[in-house]
Amino acid sequence: MADVADGAVQDALAAFDGGPGDVRGEDAVFGLQEGIVAADGLGGDDVERGGGDLATGTIHRLWSAGLRILVLEAEHPAAIRRQVSLCEAVYEGETTVEGLRAVRIDTLEQAQAVWAANAVPVLVDPAGESIRQAKPEIVIDAILAKKNLGTTRDMAPLTIALGPGFTAGQDVDVVVETKRGHRLGRIIREGTAIPNTGIPGVIGGYGKERVIHAQTAGNFVDVRKIGDIVEAGETIAHIESEDGTVTPVTTQITGILRGLLRSGYPVVPGFKVADVDPRKEELSNCFLISDKARCIAGSVLELVCAQLWT
Repeated sequence: MADVADGAVQDALAAFDGGPGDVRGEDAVFGLQEGIVAADGLGGDDVERGGGDLATGTIHRLWSAGLRILVLEAEHPAAIRRQVSLCEAVYEGETTVEGLRAVRIDTLEQAQAVWAANAVPVLVDPAGESIRQAKPEIVIDAILAKKNLGTTRDMAPLTIALGPGFTAGQDVDVVVETKRGHRLGRIIREGTAIPNTGIPGVIGGYGKERVIHAQTAGNFVDVRKIGDIVEAGETIAHIESEDGTVTPVTTQITGILRGLLRSGYPVVPGFKVADVDPRKEELSNCFLISDKARCIAGSVLELVCAQLWT
């Protein structure tokens, strides 16, 4: 479940303050639309706003280190890498990623029972209205909307945002870089992350070619599944428009279907619906937290430990 580094941190936290799940009596809240918050009033550590794949990497790392996390998510999450996104608990009631079980709750009061079961509670609260009641020690905005959807520095003693759209020292206390490359995971205490370019990072020699977007509006209906091997030009889904038109969704490259939007989700032109990994030998990656997510998570854990240990 946890790697050696995670285990070392968990042991240190246990020695410092009573063991996993009881770190200084703090709370953390994560937004699965990719954000997090920590709350004292709940007896946990962090709250995160967002539960997509990058947010899940951070949630998993903090949970492995013994912190109690509350995740805040949208009513209808639109994650692509659904096998490694805790936001799937919104639809399924619960989901598990690399040994971490997430359970949907309907009220903040239900979070305690989920923590007691060594799981992470997921609450539908896209506006973050529960943060004031939770009174977290740390709030992490992991929504990755490329803009600030309402996170403010006064939400918690420490506020962290992942990616562009935030100014460290103004919107939040700290920003963590999310763009692939030499600066990935860097902690920014003044200024902003690298602006969104709209061009996906290169994997296996492909960038924009590996990401698929909707060409028209309608309901997305899949015909292939995450983990399938697909060929360039193959139809992986259809978009059914209101006028009855059916538009095929096709791949540009050959590889593994690493991410695929939930079938039945309404889309508009330009909406991200799928992700193909050209490395066909990397099938297991569909079900594992990515290197990018783990790099970002390490930086967040560094910030959280500094906050809780001072």
